[in-house]
Amino acid sequence: MRAVAVIDGEHYADVVRDALAELPHDVVAAVVVGGTEKLRGGESYGVPLAPTLEAAIAEYAPDVVVDLSDEPVLGPVARFALASRALALGVPYEGADFRFEPPVLAPFEVPSLAVVGTGKRVGKTAVTGHVVRTIARGRSIVVVAMGRGGPAEPELIESPPTLDDLVALARAGRHAASDHFETAALAGVPTVGCRRAGGGLAGAVFTSNVVEGARVAAELAPDLVVFDGSGAAMPPIAVARRILVVGAHQPVDVATGYLNAYRLRIADLVVVTMAEDGAERLREEIRGLVRADVPVVTTVLRPRPSRSVAGRRIAYFGTAPPAQRARIAEHLTTAHGADVAHVSGALSDRGRLREEIARLDAEVFVVELKAAAIDVVAEAALERGVEVVLASNDVVSLRGEVDFDAELLRLADEAVARVELVA
Repeated sequence: MRAVAVIDGEHYADVVRDALAELPHDVVAAVVVGGTEKLRGGESYGVPLAPTLEAAIAEYAPDVVVDLSDEPVLGPVARFALASRALALGVPYEGADFRFEPPVLAPFEVPSLAVVGTGKRVGKTAVTGHVVRTIARGRSIVVVAMGRGGPAEPELIESPPTLDDLVALARAGRHAASDHFETAALAGVPTVGCRRAGGGLAGAVFTSNVVEGARVAAELAPDLVVFDGSGAAMPPIAVARRILVVGAHQPVDVATGYLNAYRLRIADLVVVTMAEDGAERLREEIRGLVRADVPVVTTVLRPRPSRSVAGRRIAYFGTAPPAQRARIAEHLTTAHGADVAHVSGALSDRGRLREEIARLDAEVFVVELKAAAIDVVAEAALERGVEVVLASNDVVSLRGEVDFDAELLRLADEAVARVELVA
């Protein structure tokens, strides 16, 4: 394979030349990434030197980047950053005891975009729902959702499932709060459910049936297909455009470091969620990684009950972190007229959830369709004769931000135009 080598001045030139000769690759160029201790001036490495990794990849079209550097020039943080730069250009990055591959993406001929996250519980599915409701105006949309609880074979949900449908699925042993049920129920568009297992550092899945699910979606001949990722895993499809969802509650070095830097480099729009307390440093780090033309929108998530709860005493169930719960209660009170008895973030913890429910006095359970929403919350409500109202989330841009909905419509138009141009 053709290789570009990453080298440094902490090695003597003759050591580097011998190492390049020993590599099982055709080394076509090298990039010096720092270090001066072993440099005397006029060093020759036997291959052309490129000024940057990007320049080397553009000029020499390597099959792999080989890292022959080491501490102190490239520590773990710097290596992940360099690996992200290579992966974003579609080139594997390897060293003495590691190798990172760009995820393998299947071609897809229908206009498409993907919603991907930098981790779990960043609001990715909420963003997906908002995306679909926004761009579906005047377009036929199909969603392909993958999750760890998805079906063994791609499952097409053509009409929104009712609460009774979801309860019946849970009682039959299904994961009735899987992402494709949530999207079908709350976004109201045909949704194909898929499953995946495992997730790599760059977002590849170990196994999935998403490619088969994409074929099911394509057979419906939609104007646009939206692929919903799972946690930090990416749908293994070569989509026309990508939206990356970053949680403002995530540590900045996680949200923008490791191979999340790769996700940022291939994004066409970045949405920072749950940013009530500000996200200035996170925004600054993101801006240093994305392309100059990529919008970064800072937002908050606000629950929207699917039916009126005005004047009703409610308990709200979701997955929001503790810092968000008072704001959720305030929003449900001021925007929806509810009398909020309790806000729970325990949908993913069935034991704690049951303890909370046992102490509650409410006439309506308002619940996000996630985790234990059906098998615990809905079942408890049915036992008590309490009404259940499903809730979606609106993605609300902070004051002074770019128009999020306008950016979504632009991306959808670009996805359609890109496929038409290729055709």
